[in-house]
Amino acid sequence: MASATNWSTFETALSGVNKYSTAFGRVWLSVVFIFRVMVFAVAAQPVWNDEVKDFVCNTAQPGCNNACYDHVFPISHVRLWALQLIFTTCPSLMVVGHVKYREKKNMKHNGASLYANPGRKRGGLWWTYLVSLIFKAGIDAGFLYILHHIYEGYNMPRLVKCSLEPCPNKVDCFISRPTEKKIFTLFMVVSSAVCIFMCICEIIYLIYKRIQKRVYNKIERQMSAKVHGETQPARRKSEFRAKCRVDPTASIQNLNNTEAEKNKRSDKVQEQQC
Repeated sequence: MASATNWSTFETALSGVNKYSTAFGRVWLSVVFIFRVMVFAVAAQPVWNDEVKDFVCNTAQPGCNNACYDHVFPISHVRLWALQLIFTTCPSLMVVGHVKYREKKNMKHNGASLYANPGRKRGGLWWTYLVSLIFKAGIDAGFLYILHHIYEGYNMPRLVKCSLEPCPNKVDCFISRPTEKKIFTLFMVVSSAVCIFMCICEIIYLIYKRIQKRVYNKIERQMSAKVHGETQPARRKSEFRAKCRVDPTASIQNLNNTEAEKNKRSDKVQEQQC
């Protein structure tokens, strides 16, 4: 009961991530808490409760059972899955923390909001969200590899051979509930694979939307530049003509006199300034 309460508290802490997640992120969170946390807390833990007590070897040699059990199960499946769930869900807190940082920054600036929508995935928050997805997929994949490497696959044998000290010779050891444990192991492996797939889909979706937005903005800028480019040359040409327009009836002497008057005026202005 206490364990279920702890997981529900953990779920409450991560429930805020849904507000900033895409559709893939919401599906990922649902899979984690329904098919992994709930199954782990309600069903998987009771199955492994008797693993030490019911691990029996056909010898009465003291210490042989413990030595063989430690060799067959260097780390318990339940504890490994608990670590996996904690490490997998923790990167989501990076997104929540970044949003809280933005909200606090808005509060420091009286009335002037630096972020109109702190939860919008733009700028640094987009990168934080992407990195959290990469971490989640990488952690799940890493734990699947560890489980496969330690137990040489995802199978659960009924009988194992053990010849470690202090066993007198090679003895047969029997694992309790091997079929049930195998089913739960495969279920947790498949659910982890589904979560990895959802993270990869969300990464592709985020990158695709980012590229699509940049291409759209680039096309929009080109279109606006093209529209403005058609009117500006004509306007500049008319302005240039107006500046360079000369009275065709004016003689060369008159033009020279006009230029001399302009020079005198500019000299007077400079003397006044001095």
